[in-house]
Amino acid sequence: MLEQLQQLVHLTGFGGLEWRMIVMWGVVLILLWLAVYKGFEPLLLIPIAFGALLANLPTENLIEKPAGPVRSPATGSIVASMVQPGEVVTIERVPHERPDHLIRLKPDEIEALFQAESARYQAGEGALLFVIRPETPTPTDDSNPAATSTPVRVPFAGGQIEVTRDDFLVWSPSSGRVVDAPAPLGTTVIEGQTLTELSSHHTGGFFHWISLGVVLEIFPPIIFLGVGALTDFGPLIANPRMLLLGAAAQLGVFVTFLGAIALGFTAKQAASIGIIGGADGPTSIFLSNALAPELMAPIAVAAYSYMALVPVIQPPIMRALTNEAERKIRMKSLRKVSRLEKLIFALAVTVLCILLVPPVAPLIAMLMLGNFLRECGVTERLTKAAQNEIINIITIFLGTSVGITMQGDRFLRLETMMIIVLGVIAFGFSTAGGVLMAKLMNVFSKNKINPLIGSAGVSAVPMAARVSHTEGLKADPHNYLLMHAMGPNVAGVIGTALAAGYFLALLGGH
Repeated sequence: MLEQLQQLVHLTGFGGLEWRMIVMWGVVLILLWLAVYKGFEPLLLIPIAFGALLANLPTENLIEKPAGPVRSPATGSIVASMVQPGEVVTIERVPHERPDHLIRLKPDEIEALFQAESARYQAGEGALLFVIRPETPTPTDDSNPAATSTPVRVPFAGGQIEVTRDDFLVWSPSSGRVVDAPAPLGTTVIEGQTLTELSSHHTGGFFHWISLGVVLEIFPPIIFLGVGALTDFGPLIANPRMLLLGAAAQLGVFVTFLGAIALGFTAKQAASIGIIGGADGPTSIFLSNALAPELMAPIAVAAYSYMALVPVIQPPIMRALTNEAERKIRMKSLRKVSRLEKLIFALAVTVLCILLVPPVAPLIAMLMLGNFLRECGVTERLTKAAQNEIINIITIFLGTSVGITMQGDRFLRLETMMIIVLGVIAFGFSTAGGVLMAKLMNVFSKNKINPLIGSAGVSAVPMAARVSHTEGLKADPHNYLLMHAMGPNVAGVIGTALAAGYFLALLGGH
């Protein structure tokens, strides 16, 4: 009777619940509360929160990868192989993030890892397939670098295998049957080489395929298409010096980049964290997917959360850096910008930005295509589709795809908390950079700029511009800054994209 009850529980999802999942349910409720009751970026936070809920349930046919080739993560030799032709590999219903490189673990953690995986193999749920020893030792900050290449014996499947902290682990990406003879022990393989192949009748979970829009960098450029179709660059064209405010508001990106490196993040991770300061969710996803996909979930949540909290974060910084007289500055009315000027601007920005920073071509190209559709006056149907149906559909899929990566064991870490803190620091410095640049420009300019619009140099369109306008009205109820603030606001969209392109060019992609 007890055995039958255990089998029944195993068939349900209750047996797969963990404390980290339940904690993440609390995070989901917080995100939903911010979105539904506080109105903070509900179009993104609700899909993200719902995706996070699904990520922390013992689901089936939702996020599983399809069976297929298993490839080597590094160039080196095979020092351990755990599978045989015809053997069935069954991964857990609730997938956990597993280390792909033992250098991240301490010796006692390595032993615990292999003990746990040995127990899973005996239960028919083993996922470790190969151990690869790289031909080139990995640089380390350890006081004794030789320790990384010292072999240690660890228990596995009733015996022992020999590993070093330099070794890479190859995990099964899905359940399936081994249909190809695994590469034998001692074989030298190169990065990306097929080690074996799995076959299964299952074609992969629904969100595995949807999430390819993020992995293949499809969703963020399409979001930029909609942003371009919704954006009027007229205020920026009428007052080109606003580009300087958009550039200055990238200060937080680079300050946080250096700060994250000082805290121990890699350069690629630091760049992905720093871009949060641009307050641009799609660009944050685009860059983190290319440079640090393992951090994409906390980076995306931080980026969109701080975008939503613009009205809370920015005003205290704006008031602290300006006096009442500066907040009352009235700016001259903007001239009317012709349609021809706007069309030439879209084309010129496309050419110039892509020539300057080629890696950012997908974002800039789609942003300016959307804007050209808006301004040309002969593609009304396409413009409306980009402004509504297309951007709305992609927003749902993008949000849930980000949320589905928020698994408890991946999200509930110290580094996640550090990213959240670094994100708000980045956003604060970006806000301050724009305000201080406006004050500096006033020293050399006869046509004074209200420094409040400098804070709109971040990429949160049009919320940051509205905050600048609202703060201006508090100082002078008849001072209308909205259109002036839109200049640095749309300049910030371009500036953040260029900053992301710079990091891609500097650090490389995948």
